[in-house]
Amino acid sequence: MQLADTNNRFLKACRREPVDRTPIWLMRQAGRYMAEYRKLREKHTLLEICKQPELAVEVTFQPLRLGMDAAILFADILLPLEPMGAPFEFAKGEGPVVHNPISDRAGVEALQVIEPEEGLGYVLEALKILRRELNGKVALIGFAGAPFTLASYLIEGGKSAHFVKTKKLMYQEPDTWHLLMQKLSEVVRRYLRAQVTAGAQAVQLFDSWVGQLGPEDYREFILPHVQHILKDVEQTGVPVIHFGTGTSTLLPLQKEAGGTVLGVDWRLPMDHARKLLGDDVALQGNLDPTTLFAPPRVFESRAKDILERMKGAPGHIFNLGHGILPETPVDNVQRLIEYVHETSPR
Repeated sequence: MQLADTNNRFLKACRREPVDRTPIWLMRQAGRYMAEYRKLREKHTLLEICKQPELAVEVTFQPLRLGMDAAILFADILLPLEPMGAPFEFAKGEGPVVHNPISDRAGVEALQVIEPEEGLGYVLEALKILRRELNGKVALIGFAGAPFTLASYLIEGGKSAHFVKTKKLMYQEPDTWHLLMQKLSEVVRRYLRAQVTAGAQAVQLFDSWVGQLGPEDYREFILPHVQHILKDVEQTGVPVIHFGTGTSTLLPLQKEAGGTVLGVDWRLPMDHARKLLGDDVALQGNLDPTTLFAPPRVFESRAKDILERMKGAPGHIFNLGHGILPETPVDNVQRLIEYVHETSPR
């Protein structure tokens, strides 16, 4: 193990070890709020950047000048869908659009359970380059989308407000649903393991839309499949972050499903999450992303409150409760990072 793996502030916090100050990284820390990224997007589509390792590496590095304690690979959670047999594109103003949404068992059966090297080799190559070029300066995080979130795009054909088609399949055809979950969870399990092999020092599972479900549905339709992923990936020895939004009522079940770090969104105070989950898991979060549009005194006050609530608790990684929004002022992002480093207990 490299020295950086042992002494890195972010990795130590993930392992609930003492740190000199609270580490911070931000979901979607590379992206549209940065002028450098927007300039690159004038020449390349999002998928082109993801699929060309040298461009993905360039974008991953862009926000590190702001002082983050970890780099997260620039990619997209939907990338595994294409080699599985479900091509998609990013339509202007609409977000991701799956060309042939799944609506029945035949569609699920047609999906291929792939090896990551078959259609996602460019992601693994970018990770290898990043691990080499970062050279221990900050930790490197890989990631994947969780089965429910991936399924929602596959079934709805894109973004959804109410996830009606997804829930109809889940309720009306549970056998078909579980087959879909089994295929997605196995692909994600293999994908995250391959990312660790390629150099990721931690991985995060994004279940961005699972907060649409209640505890009963989560336990029956989601938990076994997420557990299949996370309990296995934990065996690699790297920190495994389990993240969702709108999941205040699901956090104990998410802990049961797995992950050595649990992400907490802004709807639940961090000390409440700690009491709910105990001290045997690290926590990540949880500033509301929209507060970064406020004057510094506002988001600094909110950040201070989060830090105070977690004071003395083992294992806290400061983050937003979800990703940075596109119009966020870069100066505010940098000030937040500086403030967390300056203010956190030492």
